[in-house]
Amino acid sequence: MSDLKEWNVENEEFWEKSGKQIASRNLWISIPSLLVGFAVWLYWGVITVQMLNLGFPFAKSELFTLMAIAGLTGATLRIPSSFFIRLCGGRNTVVFTTALLMIPALGAGIALQNQQTPLWVFQLLALLSGLGGGNFASSMSNISFFYPKKVQGLALGLNAGLGNFGVTTMQILVPLAMTFGLFGAMGGDSMILQSTSGTLIGKIPAGSETYIQNAGLIWLVFLVPLLILGWWRMNNIRTEEVSPNIGSPVGSFSIITGMLLVGFATAIFGLWLLLPASANGSGFGVPKEIVLVIVIALTVFLMRFVLPSAAKANLSHQYQIFGNKHTWAMSVIYTMTFGSFIGYAAAFPLAIKVIFGYQHLAVAGVVTHDTVNANGPSALMYAWMGPFIGALIRPVGGWIADKIGGALVTQICSVVMVLSALGVAHYMKAAYASATPEEFFLPFFLLFLVLFGATGIGNGSTFRTIPNVFSKEQSGPVLGWTSAIAAYGAFYIPKVFGEQIKATTPEVALYGFAAFYGLCIVINWWFYLRPKAEFHNP
Repeated sequence: MSDLKEWNVENEEFWEKSGKQIASRNLWISIPSLLVGFAVWLYWGVITVQMLNLGFPFAKSELFTLMAIAGLTGATLRIPSSFFIRLCGGRNTVVFTTALLMIPALGAGIALQNQQTPLWVFQLLALLSGLGGGNFASSMSNISFFYPKKVQGLALGLNAGLGNFGVTTMQILVPLAMTFGLFGAMGGDSMILQSTSGTLIGKIPAGSETYIQNAGLIWLVFLVPLLILGWWRMNNIRTEEVSPNIGSPVGSFSIITGMLLVGFATAIFGLWLLLPASANGSGFGVPKEIVLVIVIALTVFLMRFVLPSAAKANLSHQYQIFGNKHTWAMSVIYTMTFGSFIGYAAAFPLAIKVIFGYQHLAVAGVVTHDTVNANGPSALMYAWMGPFIGALIRPVGGWIADKIGGALVTQICSVVMVLSALGVAHYMKAAYASATPEEFFLPFFLLFLVLFGATGIGNGSTFRTIPNVFSKEQSGPVLGWTSAIAAYGAFYIPKVFGEQIKATTPEVALYGFAAFYGLCIVINWWFYLRPKAEFHNP
């Protein structure tokens, strides 16, 4: 069952007779596997909030680095993951990369049981949790081959949108799982909250017991059955356009491992260049933009050296996407939508905690930000709503784009993102200069929800554009590549938030993002909306 030697879904008869059923089965196994990957990748956004609530001995800026590390690694691992399907097959890739998620999940469950665990251990676990972020590229590439162009907007929107529900699922499930001893004596002892925490149903007062280690352990419950289901019910498509020359599963797992190690190595090098010496970095202070360029270029270059000869030929063939200008145009546009979604999802909980969970008091003419705000909102009670809306509405964006064209939907979303980002910046600035920041929380929160919604719809519309601009052979790798570049938002946005909060000007981050969205409006119009565009409103 695992290998499909014939696959022609653009043939209506084949699609209706057998293709639709097989495609649906693979999609509905792919979605929960991707969901757990997102959860493991981004659970540091919730874990760091609870670490603050428990009094772990780390500075706020150090906790922001955990999200940035996971973000950089997850994005970097998407680069090799973009090419896994052709080299290793869809079923082999999904099963093995899902299995690897057990390493960071179990590791976090162990490390979080001790507040004296050193920072470098958490940094290593954040690095490994990037495996969940990398899985998106291979998952999207795989599903793109299972569906005809006429429904790819919806199919890819479902895979990405419901897969991205891993963020929301995590932000709901983890706070609840931390409230009781889910695994009994095997799960470790509880800790006592030093400040107020919460779940989606309300606040949890200081002095309450919590089991922060469950933030990692809970995902093992889902990973084991997903591995069994994926192995027995998913497929490798063995046609010339998809995965013609894959070997045994063990050989495929070896190729995946080698390529992932390249991604880990370049991500570690980039983090070392970037981080201060106090956070186990070089202390060189290399600008994050330069670090991103170095990491991306090194990863693409070094992948060639870890593959067997037959696989190198396949990889070289796939590298042809880099000579297409639309690869780069769509990378920028996709970064606007998915990069914003994933970056905001990573930073949102801690941003709420830091901006609204503390009073910002003027002492001798200097504003301080260290007094706990008893009236502040619970980050864990509200943060899940933004990613929930962004993920829920994504298939709708794909469906609308299937009807009226991807570029038009993307353009409208871009304008909404500019306006809502500027609104968020306004209220963020007001809150961070106020002794009663909770007064500004409602407009800040509502505008952020609009921003999340626009990223979701726009992300769905880009899924419609890519398959209609690129050939069938190239659309899968392009989806993977653009998602890799966009995923650096999970690194860049928390890093910028952390820097601007340290500089006491968090609103500057949103001003910069709004300017980038304005640039994307111009690029989208030039390539896909102007009258003489090569692919008009695809």
